[in-house]
Amino acid sequence: MPLLKIQASVATPDPSQVNRLLKQLSSQLANHLHKSEAYVMTAFEADIPMTFGGSEAPACYLEVKSVGTISPLQTQAISQDLCQILEDELKIPKNRIYIEFNESKGSLWGWNGTTFG
Repeated sequence: MPLLKIQASVATPDPSQVNRLLKQLSSQLANHLHKSEAYVMTAFEADIPMTFGGSEAPACYLEVKSVGTISPLQTQAISQDLCQILEDELKIPKNRIYIEFNESKGSLWGWNGTTFG
């Protein structure tokens, strides 16, 4: 039910690096949201043309969606960890990363032919 979607302006990394990154981010998101990683989905898109602050320097946009509420303490911790991981792995400065957090009602999240609500 949690989803992390990443769009980055950097060139597509090696597939093994992408897989390692997605697994690391999946684990972190599950831990922060106190949800089973069995339901976490991560997606990564590279080579997305984007600007940030009028500059074409490396930048990244993330969407974090989850069923239920996400507290301000959780969003702060998630932001800190995800930005650090992306800076370390993709060399995108933390100050060039935006994260959008979205809470969803269980009835608005489908899976396995049904919904979570």
